[in-house]
Order: sequence, then C-alpha cells, then structure tokens
Amino acid sequence: MLAEGTISILCIVLTVLGLAVGIAGTYLAIFLRDKKRRDTAVHQASMITEQAKRESEEIRRKSELEAKAEYVRRSEDFEKEAGEIRNELREAERRLAKREDNLERKLETLSGKERALEATNRRLVEREKAIGVKERQLSDTIAQQRAQLLKITNMTIEEAKDLLLERIGKEVEKEASDLIEKRYNEAKEQATNKAREIVITTIQRYAAEHTSDYTVSTVDIPSDEMKGRVIGREGRNIRAFEKATGVDVIVDDTPGVVVISSFDPVRREVARRSLEKLIQDGRIHPGRIEEIVAETAQEVDQEVTEIGKKAALEANVLNLHPKVYELLGRLNFRTSYGQNVLRHSIEVAYLCQIMADELGLDGGLARRCGLLHDIGKAVDHEVEGGHPHIGAELAKRYGEKMEVVNAVESHHGDGEITSIFTPLVSAADAISASRPGARRESLERYIRRLEQLETIANGFPGVKQSYAIQAGREIRVIVDANEVDDTNTIRLARDIAKKVEGEMEYPGEIKVTLLREVRAVEYAR
Repeated sequence: MLAEGTISILCIVLTVLGLAVGIAGTYLAIFLRDKKRRDTAVHQASMITEQAKRESEEIRRKSELEAKAEYVRRSEDFEKEAGEIRNELREAERRLAKREDNLERKLETLSGKERALEATNRRLVEREKAIGVKERQLSDTIAQQRAQLLKITNMTIEEAKDLLLERIGKEVEKEASDLIEKRYNEAKEQATNKAREIVITTIQRYAAEHTSDYTVSTVDIPSDEMKGRVIGREGRNIRAFEKATGVDVIVDDTPGVVVISSFDPVRREVARRSLEKLIQDGRIHPGRIEEIVAETAQEVDQEVTEIGKKAALEANVLNLHPKVYELLGRLNFRTSYGQNVLRHSIEVAYLCQIMADELGLDGGLARRCGLLHDIGKAVDHEVEGGHPHIGAELAKRYGEKMEVVNAVESHHGDGEITSIFTPLVSAADAISASRPGARRESLERYIRRLEQLETIANGFPGVKQSYAIQAGREIRVIVDANEVDDTNTIRLARDIAKKVEGEMEYPGEIKVTLLREVRAVEYAR
C-alpha cells in the first residue's frame, strides 16, 4: 500500500519535472529565436544606414557638380550680355559723334544763311526806298494825266468813275453769262451722259418678252342656227344677256362671229366667257343666262384677285391692301396701245429697282412705285379724270406712302414732283413703252400723230419748216435765222416740247431738235 503511494508520488514528481523542463526549453528556444531576429534587424539597419550614407554622399557630389556647371554657364551669359552692352554703348557713342558733326555742319550752314538774309534785307531796304521814290513820281504823273484827261474830256472824276464801272459791269455781266451757260451745258452734258448710262445699263440688265397683244372681244358662233338661239325670239335672249352683263352685243352679217363691246374690260371678259359657256351648254334662255353670268362673274372675280397676288409676288411687292390686289388683277384685262397694262407695270417695277440700285436708293420702294404707277387705269372708265389722278387717290385711300402717291400722280408730269422715285418711274415707264415691239398703233393713228406733231411745231413764230422723223420719236424744226437768234433757239425748243407734252398723247418721249442756219452769198464779177 505504501509502495503504491510512493510510486504515485514519484510519477507526479516526474511529471512535474518533465513539465518544468519542457517549459524551460520552450522559453530558451523563444529567447534564442528573438535574439537571432534582433541580430538580423541590427545587421539590416546597419546596412541600410551605410547605403543611405553612400547615397547622400553621391547626391552631395552631384549637387556640387551641377552648381559648378550653373555657375560657369551664368558667368558665360553675364560676359556675353556685358559684351553686347559694351558694343551698344560703343555704337551709341559713334552715333552721337556723327550727330555732333552734323549739328556743327548745320550750324555753319545756318550762319551762312543768316549772313545771306542780312545781305538780302539790306538790298530790300534799298529797293523799298527806290520804290517809294518811284511811287511818288508815279502818283505825280497820274495826277498830272488825270488833270489833263479831265481837261480834255470835260468830265468830273465821279462821271469818269461811273462810265468805267458801267463798262466793267457790262463786261463782267457778259463773262458771267458765258460762264453760267458753259457750266450749265457741262452739267447738262454730264447729267445726260450719266442718265443715258443708267438707262442703257437698266435696259441691258432687264430682258423680257414682248407683251404687246390685243384683247379680242369676239365669240365664235358654230352655226347660224346657234346665232339665232343666242338672239332668241324677238331678241329676248340677247336683251337678257346684255342686261345681266352690262355689255353691248353686236350681231351683224359677219358669219360665225358675235362682237362684245364694253368700256369695262373685266365686264367684257365676263360676257365673253359667259357667252362661250352658253354656246357650249346649248340651253339659252333668260334664266340660264342669269345663272351662267353670275357663276362666271364669281370665277372672274376670284381669278382677278389671284392674278393681282401673283403679279405682286412676281414683282416682290408685299403688304398691299386686299383691294389693291383686285385692282392689279383688273389691269390684266386692260391694254394700252396693244400693251398689256399689268405686264407693263411689272416691267416698270423691275426697271425702277435696277435704276434705284444704280443710284443707291431703296430698291423695294422703287419697285412698289413702279408696280402701282398705272393703278388708276383699272377704274378710269368708271371715275372721271386721268389715270394718274385717280391712281393717286386710290393710293392715298389704301395707305400707301407719299413717295408712292407722288410717283403715281406725277409720272406723266401732271403734278409737282416731290419724290426722287417719280423721275425713275417716268423713265422706266418710257423704257417699257418705247422698246421695240412693246406697243402698236394703227396706221391712221400713226399718220395723225405725225401730222399733229408737225402742226404744233409750225404754229410757232419764226418756224419755216418741220419734219417728224424716226417714227415720231423726233421732230426737226428749221427756223428763220432773221427772226430767231441764237439766244432764243433754246427757249423756242423748250416751248415746242412743252406744247407737245400738253396737247399730245404718245408712248415714250419725243426729241425736239431746232436748226438755225445763216447763209451769206456774194458774187465775184
């Protein structure tokens, strides 16, 4: 029993000793490992320190080398700049020395001039004294001559002065008159050349087809039987047609044709279309006539307005009163010497713009003046007065500018010209009307116009003969040299032109050329 207890105790003691030895060994191993780590760390630290010292030493050496190189470079730059400054200073010194030499030479020159001026002044003083002596001698001589002249002519000084002033005045007046006439002729020639250049440029820049045509107010009738139906029993159909349309229908013996006559071109057009529809329809009686005429009138009214809008758009004239579009459309059915008035107005608008652009004026306003210049012709058969006055009233009524109103009213010279655009409209109107093929007139009217032109010229005193030439575009007037002198030729030509303007109607313009000839005949025997 005791032995077992002892053995147990020994086992426990041995176990405890084993544990103690194990723990001590563990601590010893840990201590040795930590020591090894510390030694390794110290060694690495020493190596890092050595490496840092070597690197810092290398950086120090590099810095010293760079500093020395920078010092050398800056020293060289300084020496270079110093050399340049020294060169500039030497150059400045040379310039100053040269300037001093120039100044010295100028001083010497000025001294010489001063001496020359002093000598000149002395000569001038001597000359003034000599001139004074001569003036006194001249005054004495003039006084003696004046006294002698007054004694010979028995005139006082005032009378002689008045006579001299009168002669000088006549001479000056004649010279002034000649100068004024010369300047007037030069200005007129320059203005004529400039105007001719602008007009020629305008004509060349604007090219349009000829618009000359005739409005034919006739309707073809397919047969005599249809002509009888148009007339109706005892003429009731034709009377109903005339009442509905407001036109005169002329039915004569001409086969296959019915003529429609009316001063209103739109009304005439409505009648022509209505009659054509009735002939095509075949049902001709008063009720059908009124129905067709009302329908056609509405169509023509719409077409007239559309034509006016298209014309304004073509001429690039905007913001017109709605009634003005209708008036422009009515011009499409109106002709003047065979020329369609609406196409003529569009041409005038374009021509006005071209001339306005050449003169630096407002082209848009010039187009507006040109397009509306004949607007009065749309209603001149309904309202009393000439178309310029009627057109001006319409332009005022529908809110147009005063430039447009004046151009409409005065483009034929009927009123006072207050706008710069009015002469442009007059020139463009003449260009459009007088270009070849634009207008036509009958032979009878043409001959009558030439005769009237010659009659007007022959009615002036001093006119021997006159000849209308160039299709009535010019008239040559031969005057009696004993009755008309050179100063009156211009006035007589102007008076003839004014009378032609007032008494005749013609497209474009008429040139009046007055000829005066003096012939001297003598015989040697």
